Amino acid sequence: MSAVLGLNFHHDTAAALIVDGRLYAAEEERWSGVKHNHPTRKGTLAAPARALQWCLEAAGIEPQDIDAVWAASMRPNPAAGWWLTEEREELAALLPAPLDERLRLLSHHTAHVLSGYLLSGHDHAAGLVIDAGGSALGADFGPGRERITGYDLRPDRIDRLHQSMPTVVPGPVGPRRVHSSLGHFYRNLARRVIPPGDEPEGSMMALAAFGDPQRYGPQIRELVRLGDDGEVRIDYPWGSADSTTPLLLRGHVWTAANVLEQPEHERADLAAAVQDVFSESVVHIARHLQRLTRASSLVFSGGCALNSHLNGRLAADSGFDNLFVAPAPHDAGTAVGAALYAWHYQLGQERLPVPTDAAWGPAPGPLKEGAVPSGYRALTGLGAGLTPAAATLLAEHRIVGWVQGPLEFGPRALGHRSILAHPGHAATRDRLNAIKRRADYRPFAPAVLAEHATEWFMSEGDPFMNRVAHVRRCRADRIAAVTHHDGTARVQSVAADHQGLHELLEQFHEHTGLPLLLNTSFNRKGTPILRTSQQAVQAAADLGLDALAVGDNLLIADHVPEPRSQSRASLREG
Repeated sequence: MSAVLGLNFHHDTAAALIVDGRLYAAEEERWSGVKHNHPTRKGTLAAPARALQWCLEAAGIEPQDIDAVWAASMRPNPAAGWWLTEEREELAALLPAPLDERLRLLSHHTAHVLSGYLLSGHDHAAGLVIDAGGSALGADFGPGRERITGYDLRPDRIDRLHQSMPTVVPGPVGPRRVHSSLGHFYRNLARRVIPPGDEPEGSMMALAAFGDPQRYGPQIRELVRLGDDGEVRIDYPWGSADSTTPLLLRGHVWTAANVLEQPEHERADLAAAVQDVFSESVVHIARHLQRLTRASSLVFSGGCALNSHLNGRLAADSGFDNLFVAPAPHDAGTAVGAALYAWHYQLGQERLPVPTDAAWGPAPGPLKEGAVPSGYRALTGLGAGLTPAAATLLAEHRIVGWVQGPLEFGPRALGHRSILAHPGHAATRDRLNAIKRRADYRPFAPAVLAEHATEWFMSEGDPFMNRVAHVRRCRADRIAAVTHHDGTARVQSVAADHQGLHELLEQFHEHTGLPLLLNTSFNRKGTPILRTSQQAVQAAADLGLDALAVGDNLLIADHVPEPRSQSRASLREG
């Protein structure tokens, strides 16, 4: 038996375990209930204790059975080279024996890029990682942290060949070196555009579709300078975490403190300009990597790879034939990348198959007796009858919670812990935004049978819902609930071996002629995607869903008629 463990101890705390070629992975937030599992104070480290325990139990092994343990480093100060030893000791103290003795560290960006590359199926690829910041750069690149990193990736080696360079700016006691970050740049501006309480980056990306990028485009372009060799320089302090310095644009003063004073159409215009400049900058870097590596495929990861509009632009304009975005490009994915590094590069094992799903977590568990909440009735033990009954409800424009099989890893619900709906009416989108307490300009994603994707969209989408595609104009009116204001949609392509959604999509297609469903995460505002059957029952009642499919049980709200395809003999009151 061979077993390796990857861990992330920082925000988005997670564990990933590979045993004899099978991947188990889970995020600690799914147990803690705290989204992103942020530490109590900045810089605090935490072990993914419950996620790790689940991985071990699911694989049926003990800590002593693990051959190698790796985690991504995040220490910002590389002075004298002692930093890896000190950080390793600090992290090891959070682990049980013998995992503490086996822990080793690799760079944050390398863990990010391998979480994509080693699952991509590509032999030779360029790798690009962009986020707010990663590991210390060390002596090779001078003081500072990883911000933008480019790689030449092959099965037998990992070459780092591009690194963002620091800018010298005035400081209170003389010049100082600043490593600007495109991740900080986007977040910095998002906090000036999106009111508190909404996730700034995702909300700004959605709002940008309603804006005119030319209104503020020239001024925003002056803040970001694109140079030779993929260079990106961001004027200080706009590439930092500072969102308090006043940004003056055409008579408006923009700070995080005065967001609500700005009209929404002005905020949309600024959002559109930032999205354009941000995307142009990343495409500029990617084209440089293509010239350096001559690879036909690009693997993209890091927090900025969550920007699905950027990913659509990269796929079209970067010069690469193929784009593979890591299934979990956020920091939790570094645990997967660390485990894959140990599996392939340290133990010399064959790479894992290319996944079409990220269902690497725990099953929801059975419904407890008497779990049916007030206002619902239960159809129990449906077996093969569950999917047709759910498809009938969806065809009747009911909103259905869908809890089936292993939990997804990553920030997107991919059809295992989802809320599903008919994509045909814009009113459904509005109802769902009200249910989930989201801004009304935010779109929802379609999950489409992979074999039908290009009939409805201008490209085939992504199995992990990581990029947008343009909706075919002749089809847009039929799927208004998932077509955004700019004519795009963040398309999840569902392959034939997807255990969560494929059969349901086929049944829905037979009912309606539509091979796609609206798919959004099953959670309350500000909380992680839920994990268990019991959590799903409570959330369905709290959110007022029309129905909940969990295991082979179907809970239906009292105001909803029984599905026409379902025999009354199977109805049992909860």
